[in-house]
Amino acid sequence: MKAFAILLTLLLIGSVQASPVNTQGGSNSAIAGYDPVAYFADAKAVEGSRQFSYRWQGADWYFSSAANRQRFIANPEAFAPQYGGYCAYAVANGYTAKVDPEAWRIVEGKLYLNYSKSVQKRWEADTAGYIRRGDSNWPDIRARL
Repeated sequence: MKAFAILLTLLLIGSVQASPVNTQGGSNSAIAGYDPVAYFADAKAVEGSRQFSYRWQGADWYFSSAANRQRFIANPEAFAPQYGGYCAYAVANGYTAKVDPEAWRIVEGKLYLNYSKSVQKRWEADTAGYIRRGDSNWPDIRARL
């Protein structure tokens, strides 16, 4: 019993330290219910289904197929958006903002989302610079969430 309590405590500590996930709108669904694997596999934004869901880092992730769900379960960090799914432009500028799942880019194998397509155009004007600033800002922002 004591070993179980220690294991449970370690799991809870690990989950507290996990990156928060943007579940805008209070639905608890990451990426507004879009399939994170589809960005990589289909090169487009695809709505997921509750039928193919998986809970990870306290959020519900939806997928368009059982195969995509399995790919995510096997390696969630490979498919989850950067900065917990918050707007990459906002994080680069020191704050968080919701996202439009249709405003996305994969850069060097990582998924980035933006607030809107017009914000995405600003972000794309200096993608490497915004990613550097976002990577630098994210630990402090995450700690405040």
